[in-house]
Amino acid sequence: MKIENPSPIQWHFAQRAEQLQSSFIREILKITQRPEVISFAGGLPSPATFPVEQMKAAFDQVLTLQGKVALQYGPTDGYGPLREWIANSLSTGGVKIMPEQVLMTSGSQQALDLLGKVLIDEGSRVLVETPSYLGALQAFSVYRPEFVSVDTDDDGLVPQSVATVAEGARMLYALPNFQNPTGRSLSIARRVELVETCARLGLPLIEDDPYGALSYRGAPAPKMLAMNPAGVIYMGSFSKVLTPGIRLGYVVAPLPLLRRLELAKQAADLHTAQLTQMVVYQVIKDGFLDTHIPTISALYGNQCQVMLDAMAEHFPASVSWTKPEGGMFIWVTLPKHIDSMKLLDEALAQHVAFVPGAPFYANAPESNTLRLSFVTVPPEKIREGIAKLGKLLATKV
Repeated sequence: MKIENPSPIQWHFAQRAEQLQSSFIREILKITQRPEVISFAGGLPSPATFPVEQMKAAFDQVLTLQGKVALQYGPTDGYGPLREWIANSLSTGGVKIMPEQVLMTSGSQQALDLLGKVLIDEGSRVLVETPSYLGALQAFSVYRPEFVSVDTDDDGLVPQSVATVAEGARMLYALPNFQNPTGRSLSIARRVELVETCARLGLPLIEDDPYGALSYRGAPAPKMLAMNPAGVIYMGSFSKVLTPGIRLGYVVAPLPLLRRLELAKQAADLHTAQLTQMVVYQVIKDGFLDTHIPTISALYGNQCQVMLDAMAEHFPASVSWTKPEGGMFIWVTLPKHIDSMKLLDEALAQHVAFVPGAPFYANAPESNTLRLSFVTVPPEKIREGIAKLGKLLATKV
């Protein structure tokens, strides 16, 4: 029976809940669902790359042959054969990664949350790039750290700047390959210097690598994990090389940290879905990614070049941008007097969308920056959208 005239509930939210903010990118995506909008906003992989038939066959095979196992609870650390595959794929250059060092997560976003939960106390110093991945800033901010920005330049993070701000820091978070949002990558020399600096300081280094396989020009750069497995925490994901809908990521860490992450995951969701882990393993175990990833890279590389060519043709000379050699993003720097947040409103009126750069900064946001993503937009639409943006920018300079 229904209670008559109940008193209004007085909700008392935790302080961490009061400070939660929606992702600016997710809010933009709500606007860009209209078919007339040319959207360079989303960091979404192209659906054209999704291996639908292979996934369908794998689901059928797993459910037919191992259905009762796949539909049951699984271990917190993840499906053993998949963890072993990941460990073997990361064991290079004489460095052996053990399956026990691998924890499967519900997307790499959960890995970020678990790392924040285990490593960050309120007020802890956390070093981040300038700018940095918005999803990481969101995940870590729940635990109320003090974000400290590390210097970057056109070649990415500057290793020499780490030592000047590292005192008392809990960790350094970095994306060395085709960074989101800038598309920049660290050179091998900078990787070595960064790993050596963090090792000397005893500073844990998080290597977030969702885009590393998506190189347009040859093999990806060496992983920092292989340079110091005892001090580097590696994060990977199947979202960009298979499909994001399966929500499957992983973190590789030294055993003392991994055990803490595993306990935190037990409290969060017990385990990542056993079914999807088994399906992914079925798809990749015989080398499917060796042929699939090059097709993704070729598609993205072509669309990146189309956008770069269109920008060179239509953007004013006072505008500059990165020229990525992999990944999904181009970073644009406008003249100082142009606010990209205000520019977005005018662009949306012309049915073009992008992501303003300010939300990617932990401190001192630069409002004259923006991020463009090209992977879900056909070449003819890329040219059309960039031409519209170029005309709009020409009225501002």
